[in-house]
Amino acid sequence: MQSSASIEGEAAHLVAGFHYLEDPAPESLGETPEALLAALPGPTLIYLNGEDPRRTRALVTLLHGNEPSGLRALHRWLRGGVRPQVNIVCLIASTEAARMTPLFSHRVVPGRRDLNRCFRAPFDIDAEGLLAQRILAVLTRYQPESVIDIHNTSGSGPSFAVSINADARHLALTTLFTRRMVLTDLRLGSLMEISEHMVPMVTIECGGRLDDAAHSLAWAGIDHYFRRAEVLHDERAEIPVEVMQNPVRLELTACCTLAYADAPQDDVHLTLRPGIEHYNFGVTPAGTELGWVRGAALGELFVARNNARTCLLRDLLVLDQGVLRTRQPLKLFMITGNADIAKSDCLFYAVQADGRELVPGDSADGPDNAP
Repeated sequence: MQSSASIEGEAAHLVAGFHYLEDPAPESLGETPEALLAALPGPTLIYLNGEDPRRTRALVTLLHGNEPSGLRALHRWLRGGVRPQVNIVCLIASTEAARMTPLFSHRVVPGRRDLNRCFRAPFDIDAEGLLAQRILAVLTRYQPESVIDIHNTSGSGPSFAVSINADARHLALTTLFTRRMVLTDLRLGSLMEISEHMVPMVTIECGGRLDDAAHSLAWAGIDHYFRRAEVLHDERAEIPVEVMQNPVRLELTACCTLAYADAPQDDVHLTLRPGIEHYNFGVTPAGTELGWVRGAALGELFVARNNARTCLLRDLLVLDQGVLRTRQPLKLFMITGNADIAKSDCLFYAVQADGRELVPGDSADGPDNAP
């Protein structure tokens, strides 16, 4: 792999605070994604000139340092030496977190904010806010016709898109990668929220960050996105997309202590089964055992709110003699087996078994608030 100084010979300079590469020679990018990452001095913009110079698309990857499928797929595509159909702006964001040892293990630099929660003002409170502001400035400058943001889930599971809009353009972008979309009204300061006022955009969750299938899916989707003449409508026969509407986000409270084990642990409030992520996207029947609770009520450990900030905890879970169970048939996704992510972000999202939004209802009587 060439040094970063050698890469700078590839028409490299700083653009809006990003290390800039234009049409880099494939051999300059190293033989592996790890080699490319090691050579990048920081957040990087790679600009590819397309066959049709009148149009531009954007790809964002590595907003989280432990989600490598986008970088792996982009490196593979660039090494192929193919010219894209339109101009492409590629943004590689959290290089510092990704380079921490072991590689691709840190979502964020410890003690710093999640970059994908920083895409709203104020921006000038920390380095993550300023980087988010620079990403938005790049997108404003290049005016892409669409944006794709590549992510991984923390545990194994199927691919899906996340969007705040399910119109024909967003569904078409989704079908480049997957056949599932999570449609949400939640606003957390994520990049995809620019769909409201700027450009059609979807987030793609390719699957587990350690899964080869996720890396392959990312590459195939990027290949479609870079090489197709049109991406905002489906050039093939209409492809149905399963849409899951306004999921409830289940968060852990600050006081909740957590472990993953096959039996309840007496030194924590919440013990979850280690295979819990296997429930991702299948229908989880009512009464499914997720784990155990000791020494606390459900309301002390969990917060479950929809986009209207309505509490739906009693519609999701029940505590039955210390066993934590699902209250009704549910479709769960983004379930994590990583305790740090469960605590800092959320444990899972949920909709009704048919994909519709959960609504508050009359919960069956039961000892679900008992310690």
